[in-house]
Amino acid sequence: MNLNRYFSSAYTTRILILTFDVLFACFSYALAISLRINFKFEMVETSLLPQTLMVIAITRLISFKVFKTYSGIIRFTGEQDAMRVFMAVSASSAFLFILTFDFETFGNYFFFRKSILVIDYLLCLFILISYRFFMRIVYRHIRKERDVKLTENIVIIGAGQGGHLTKRALDSDSNTKMNVVAFFDDNPGLERQLLEGIPIFNIENSFKDVVQKRKISKAIIAIQKISQLRKQEIVDLCLSLDIMPMIVPPVEKWLHNNLNTNAIRKINIEDLLHRDPIKLDFSKISSELNNKVVLITGAAGSIGSEIVRQVLQFHPQKLLMLDQAESPLVDLHLEIQELETSETSIPLISDVRDLKKLTHIFELYKPDYVFHAAAYKHVPMMEYHPQEAIKTNVVGVKNMANLAVKYGVKKFVMISTDKAVNPTNVMGASKRIAELYCQSLNFFEKNPQTKFITTRFGNVLGSNGSVVPRFKKQIEAGGPITITHPDITRYFMTIPEACQLVLEAGAMGSGGEIYLFDMGQPIKIVDLAKKMVKLYGLEVGKNIHISFTGLRAGEKLYEELLNNSENTIKTNNPKIMVGVVQETVFEKVYEEINLLIKSLESGNDLKIVENMKMMVPEYISNASKYEVLDK
Repeated sequence: MNLNRYFSSAYTTRILILTFDVLFACFSYALAISLRINFKFEMVETSLLPQTLMVIAITRLISFKVFKTYSGIIRFTGEQDAMRVFMAVSASSAFLFILTFDFETFGNYFFFRKSILVIDYLLCLFILISYRFFMRIVYRHIRKERDVKLTENIVIIGAGQGGHLTKRALDSDSNTKMNVVAFFDDNPGLERQLLEGIPIFNIENSFKDVVQKRKISKAIIAIQKISQLRKQEIVDLCLSLDIMPMIVPPVEKWLHNNLNTNAIRKINIEDLLHRDPIKLDFSKISSELNNKVVLITGAAGSIGSEIVRQVLQFHPQKLLMLDQAESPLVDLHLEIQELETSETSIPLISDVRDLKKLTHIFELYKPDYVFHAAAYKHVPMMEYHPQEAIKTNVVGVKNMANLAVKYGVKKFVMISTDKAVNPTNVMGASKRIAELYCQSLNFFEKNPQTKFITTRFGNVLGSNGSVVPRFKKQIEAGGPITITHPDITRYFMTIPEACQLVLEAGAMGSGGEIYLFDMGQPIKIVDLAKKMVKLYGLEVGKNIHISFTGLRAGEKLYEELLNNSENTIKTNNPKIMVGVVQETVFEKVYEEINLLIKSLESGNDLKIVENMKMMVPEYISNASKYEVLDK
């Protein structure tokens, strides 16, 4: 070990700071005496000054050591350093003030007076704190001068606490090259004021001018409570001016309430597609799921795994996670084991097509609640394999629903899709048939208690095979981005948001409903791709090209949440609507589904799809070989 180096780096600076603090403390007391006597030094017994200043020095030194005023790094001086100085000076001044009450003992030896100590207290605080901040300013100035060619000018959007702390974090990071030249805020009352010496501007009035004049490269959004709409507007404004938008994480994610500059990151498309938090009726959901046996099929999938995570917070008695995919189910189980303290979750490897295995599971665990998320969902793939779509999306639902009735499940919540509305593909039609079966069972007179509820929503961000991860890969690979059609639009929702609404709908459902979620406004896919390219700092047509490949088999230009014969009714949750649908007759649906299943034996895809179209008259194929059946 290099002791000299250790001594130098660990102690020399601290000793220097402590020495300066003591010297400034002595100077402060001398100045306090001078001010008190109005610089008439003949009024002072100069013989008492040496020992008086010696007591001042020793008292302050002990207090500085106790409160460790030397421990902070001068160039990063902040509120905590100032507080340590305040505590040290206050404690030592209080001690000295107490000495003045025994004037007969100390008055003949030391020049202590109450009025002088009060002046000294204020002076000492001011000098010790001021020189620290002065050194911080000098250091920043020197660093700016040294790194002027390497510094990039940035602005912070938000002149509140978030913006202030972001600026402080950037200043404290010696590795960052970001130079904050302006704050922007929506509050007109803050315009032209200064925050840490930096001017505050109004976004609407001055953003473009400041950006162009100061050659701004990045804008950090530091507003902690900002609506999704406002965030979208700010990001669009930044991108229109070729500025890279960045974002500060929520305060609760800061380590020890301090912002790490590494946590300041670029905005991604998921940030913009997120919407304002959903208000859920947690008491209602808890009363439904608490201490109950909950079975989730497709548990290892994108939606199923999130439902698992969300259900866990309501403390079910048992959480049965059923999936046919071994590796994803193992990963999910390991994740859940890290979260829970008890053995609540039980992984079950099984296929919803396997009636015998499912029967054993229902017999063994007797679930109270079923969330059925298992399904084949990829439109083009199911156009190639309609038999598989029927086996999983129809037969699988039939198996699960029948067992739910047989074993007295309280509620059966089926996860459906907007593609079931006026379907143009096999996948959507198979899900619509599953909806019909669940609805018919709900009104079947021989179903004593099971309530069947259907939830219907559009695309979810980050799900397996969804467009956003695919675009990311294509952009990172240098393009091109492939889009089927320039006018294609889609609804988007985050996985947690969709699953929260599934739980809410399941709790509020009384049976037979199809719940529709507020998906916001449909998004044009080409616009989504262009914005993603911009967020990567690239330019469409220059760095990345977009290629239109034509609609895939069964693909729609736009999605719907209701068919023409359905209307909606509002619920207590503004994000959830219930579709007014016609009641279905179980016997009729049961017979038609059996005929459909029977047709699987033929192995004839055309015959199978023809039977599907008979069950779902609104099913009109699009860009598919099955269009011949519609003529």
